Amino acid sequence: MDEKTNVMRLLEQKKIPYVGHSYADTDAVSGVEVARALGENPAQVFKTLVTVGKSRQYYVFVIPVAAELDLKKAAKAVGEKSVEMIKAKELLPLTGYIHGGCSPIGMKKSFKTTVDSSAAGFETIIFSAGRIGYQVEVSPEDLKKIVRYELSELTVDTDI
Repeated sequence: MDEKTNVMRLLEQKKIPYVGHSYADTDAVSGVEVARALGENPAQVFKTLVTVGKSRQYYVFVIPVAAELDLKKAAKAVGEKSVEMIKAKELLPLTGYIHGGCSPIGMKKSFKTTVDSSAAGFETIIFSAGRIGYQVEVSPEDLKKIVRYELSELTVDTDI
C-alpha cells in the first residue's frame, strides 16, 4: 500500500504492528460492503462512532460494522444517563475525521473510548485508518498501547 494515513504513521511511531487494507478501488460504502470488499468477516471489521452524553462529554464507541450501537448500553458503559450520536457536521471539527473515515486512533483530542466486547474474541480487529478507502488491522492488545479503552457490550441484541 503506497499511501500512508496518519493512523498508520502513529502506529509506526509507537512500533505497533499493523496490516493496512485498501478498498479505495471499490464502490464499498457501508461497513458491511467494506468487509466484503476486503474479503473479511464483518464481525471482525469495526466502525468508530462518536456520541455526546447528557453531561455534554464526548465518547467514542467502536463496534462491529454490521451491528447497531445500543445507546442505553453505551450510556451505561460510560456512566452517563444517556448518549446520542453527534451530528455528521460536528465530526470533522471535533475529531479531525470525516464521516466514513473516523478512526479511534489520532483524533484531535482523546475521548473516553469503549470497544465492543466482541473484539476480545479476535486475534486482530480491522477499523478505519482515518481515511475513506483505508483500514488497519491491529490486535486488540496492541490497540491498548495507543488508545486507552474499556471493553463493554455495546450493540443492540438481534435475533439471528
